[in-house]
Amino acid sequence: YLNTSYIKIAEKVTQMMEWASKRSVIRMNGDKFRRFVKAPPRNYSMVIMFTALQPQRQCGVCRQADEEFQVLANSWRYSSAFTNKVFFASVDFDEGSDVFQMLNMNSAPTFLHFPSKGKPRRSDTYELQVRGFAAEQLARWVADRTDVQIRVIRPPNYAGPLLLGFLLAVIGGLAYLRRHNLEFLFNKNVWAFSALCFVLIMTSGQMWNHIRGPPYAHKNPSTGQVSYIHGSSQAQFVAETHIVLLFNAAVTMGMVLLCEAATSDMDIGKRKIMCVAGIGLVMLFFSWLLSIFRAKYHGYPYRWRQTNLYLFILFYLL
Repeated sequence: YLNTSYIKIAEKVTQMMEWASKRSVIRMNGDKFRRFVKAPPRNYSMVIMFTALQPQRQCGVCRQADEEFQVLANSWRYSSAFTNKVFFASVDFDEGSDVFQMLNMNSAPTFLHFPSKGKPRRSDTYELQVRGFAAEQLARWVADRTDVQIRVIRPPNYAGPLLLGFLLAVIGGLAYLRRHNLEFLFNKNVWAFSALCFVLIMTSGQMWNHIRGPPYAHKNPSTGQVSYIHGSSQAQFVAETHIVLLFNAAVTMGMVLLCEAATSDMDIGKRKIMCVAGIGLVMLFFSWLLSIFRAKYHGYPYRWRQTNLYLFILFYLL
């Protein structure tokens, strides 16, 4: 019996190594999944991405996650520490819908770890909505589940340095053309606008996106419904940060209009229009911000009607 098990394991490992030599991420269908993942014996771990890459599925997040998964698998496959202890594979819904049904899976992309011994635990399911699908985050999860340390190596990307160089060239060109009149460098409005843009970008969560690499949005493959706001307070989508940035900018614009209406030397009619527009912007977009907070932080005590009432009373008193 031991010899038979050893022979079966050796045959599986040999086949997996052959596939891995051709593709860092092994493509699996239902038959391959049942034979090389579900059926014992097996002395290697499997990290599998369940996805839906066909164009008719319209899963943009799946393509983004697949790119990061390929980066992770290539980093492992071409590293000096590569062994047959861990293999990376993918199951596409259109090639292995029976596997999705077997695992009661109704969303994609999903990452699962199948240990070499025993059944997968809850921690063997990657928390995509919380941690994002960046290759570095996936590598930490793989290290936690398999004790295999993977140093993520990305292909060279020259877009960032080129963009920075172009921006510096434009700034340097403008400074050279206006070298006899550099008063714009001491313009308060220019620096105020620049600082405001930086603050809005940071407070909307762009840095979190850069670190975690979350998906732009989430599409439920069963219903087709697209969610732009994450339902948890521990995560967010890229689209959500754009929405929050827009709302914060609108509230800021409303406050600027109110300040201008109070201090400007324009005629009273224009100042009233600015005041009404400012109040409208602040009340409307701040109410929507509260709605997002209530959707993410369940039990949030304030409602938009209450807040609008408080804001109206505050502006009336002022």
